[in-house]
Amino acid sequence: MNLMNMKTNNETGRLFCIAIGIYSIVKAILNMILGGGFGGIIVGIFILAVLFTGLQYMNYLTAGFMASTVLLNLPHNISHIDDCWIYLIEAAIDIGCVVLLIFRAEIKEHFTNKWDELPELFNSMKG
Repeated sequence: MNLMNMKTNNETGRLFCIAIGIYSIVKAILNMILGGGFGGIIVGIFILAVLFTGLQYMNYLTAGFMASTVLLNLPHNISHIDDCWIYLIEAAIDIGCVVLLIFRAEIKEHFTNKWDELPELFNSMKG
C-alpha cells in the first residue's frame, strides 16, 4: 500500500496539509512532555490522516476544531502568561494553520475529493 498514490487534486495543497498534520503531532508530543496526556497524539494523528485524504470540507472541519481549541484555551493562557507563553505561541501557529486551511487556494483545491469516491481513493493506493 503506497500512501503517496492516493488521489490528490493539488500536490502543493497536500504538502501544506501534511506539514500542518505533522505540526499537530509535534505539538501534541510537546504538550505531553509539558504535562498533558497521551490523547493529543491520537488527535494529531487523526488530523494528519483527515488532512491527507483531501475529502471535501474536511479542511473547514479541521480549521474549526483548531480554532475552537485556541478559543477555549486562550483566556487561561493569557491570564497565566508567565507559565503559558509557549501555549500562546502554539495558538498563533494554530491560527496561521486555520487561515491556510480556509483561504489558501492550493489547499482548497486539495479538498475536492468527493465522499462517495472514498473507496476509489483507497483503491488508488494499492497500485
